[in-house]
Amino acid sequence: MLARHVPDQEEKKGQRRPGYQVHLQWPWLLVACAWMVLVLATLTHQTFLSITPLLVASQRSAWLAALEVFLLCWQIMTVAMMLPSNMPMIKLVVYAGHKQQRPTAVILAFLAGYGTIWTGFALGAFLGDTLLHRLVRQWLWLAAHSWLIGAVTFAIAGFFQFTPLKRRCLDACRTPQGFFLHYYRKGIEPAWRLGLRHGVFCLGCCWALMLVMFGVGIGSLRRWPALTGVMVIEKNHARGERLSPLIGVVLLLLAGLWLMHPVWLRMAFS
Repeated sequence: MLARHVPDQEEKKGQRRPGYQVHLQWPWLLVACAWMVLVLATLTHQTFLSITPLLVASQRSAWLAALEVFLLCWQIMTVAMMLPSNMPMIKLVVYAGHKQQRPTAVILAFLAGYGTIWTGFALGAFLGDTLLHRLVRQWLWLAAHSWLIGAVTFAIAGFFQFTPLKRRCLDACRTPQGFFLHYYRKGIEPAWRLGLRHGVFCLGCCWALMLVMFGVGIGSLRRWPALTGVMVIEKNHARGERLSPLIGVVLLLLAGLWLMHPVWLRMAFS
C-alpha cells in the first residue's frame, strides 16, 4: 500500500501520534553527535583515524585492522556529511514509520540500508587506495609523477557533473516525495530495501565529490562542512540543479591547476 500523504498534510490535521517529534528530531541528534566526534578527533590530532595511507603503511597496524578502523570512521563521516542532505527523505520515512507498530525499527532499517550502500563505496575506495599506493611503489614513473593522480581525480569528478547519470540521480534525490510514493511499502524489511534503493541514487549523485575528498585527503576538518553544504544545496535547494555544472567547471579548473602547479595546489589542500 503506497503512502498517499506527506507529513505537512498530517501536521495540518493534527492527527500525529505522540512521539512523532521525537522520532523526527533524533536523526539530527545523530548528525550533531557525529560532528562533535569529528571536531574532537581533529582537536586532539587523531587524524590517523581518517588517513588510510598511514594506516596501511604502518607496520604496527595490520591491513584488516586498518580497514576496520577506517570503516568505523566512515560511518561517522556518513552520518555527519550525508544525512543532512537526506533529511527530507528521512522525514517521510519517520512519518510513515510512525504509523506502524515499530516506528523506531522502521527508521533504523532505512538508515541501515542507506548506510550499507555508502559502506560498500568506502570499502571499494579503501581497496582502490591500497592498490594505488602499491602501484606507485612499484612503478617508478608513476612515483615520480604521483601528482597526476590528484589531477585525474579532479577531472573524473568534474566530467561526471555533466553526465546524464548525475542528473538522473540528482532528480531522484531532489524529489523525495515522488520517490517515496513509488517505492515505499510497509514493514521493516521493505524499509531496509527502500534505504538501499535511496542509497544507490544518493551514491550516484555524490560519489564523485566524496572521491575528491578521499583523493586529496580527508584528515582536514575544514573541507567537510564545505562539501556537506554543497551537497545539501545541490540536492535540496530549488535551484540546486544549477550548482552541478558550476561545480563541474570548478573541478575541471582544479584539475588543470593541479597539472600546471602540482606543488602549490597540493600545499593548498594540505
